[in-house]
Amino acid sequence: MHLDWWTIGLQTINFGILVWLLHRFLYKPVLTMIDARKAEVRGQFDVAKDVEAKAKAELAAVEAERAGIAAEREAALKAAATQAQEMAEARRAQAERDAEALMDSTRKTLASEREGALDEARRIALDLGSDFAQRLLAEVPMQYRAEAWIERIEQHLKAMPQAEREALVQQLANGKPLAIVTACALPPATADHWNARLRQSLGVSSAMTFAVDPALTAGAELHFPTAILRFSWQSALAAARMEAGAHGQPR
Repeated sequence: MHLDWWTIGLQTINFGILVWLLHRFLYKPVLTMIDARKAEVRGQFDVAKDVEAKAKAELAAVEAERAGIAAEREAALKAAATQAQEMAEARRAQAERDAEALMDSTRKTLASEREGALDEARRIALDLGSDFAQRLLAEVPMQYRAEAWIERIEQHLKAMPQAEREALVQQLANGKPLAIVTACALPPATADHWNARLRQSLGVSSAMTFAVDPALTAGAELHFPTAILRFSWQSALAAARMEAGAHGQPR
């Protein structure tokens, strides 16, 4: 086989020129374009990673905000439940206080009404007793009534402390009279009897005057110049009525 070295050499030169041309005008621009495309893709990937990171951050913020909202909602519900319970307890306590105040007011009202009724009953009993006693007393002869009154006066004067009795006697000095007031007029003989017995009990010789005051109901009063000794039913009934009124006062 015969080889044509000139042909082989020319073909080699042509192949080298072809390779250079391909490398210069085709392969190198393609590599440059591939590198540029890689850089562009890498840039887009980095942007995508940044976007993903931002999206994750925003999602985390949203989740945190949602968790905060849930916590606030739960706290608000708990606070509302606590407030509602406190308000219910306050209303119950107020209702209990109102009920207790009403019961206390009712008890006081009932007690006051009961005391008022008892006081009125006492007054009625006193009035009836006084009226009944007056009727019975009217049937007793005057001499017996007068004797009972003068004995009571004498017993009182005898039981008085010496200093008090002397003070009363001192008021009758210099002829000052002693006024004897009775519920009804004493017969002259009875008046004279009283005069003698009172002078003896007091140890005086002063003049004595007699007067009548039907308001005394029964009994008598000794009116000294600056003092009065009361032995009448009027004073006893007044004391009883005052005691009845004291019982009727609210406590």
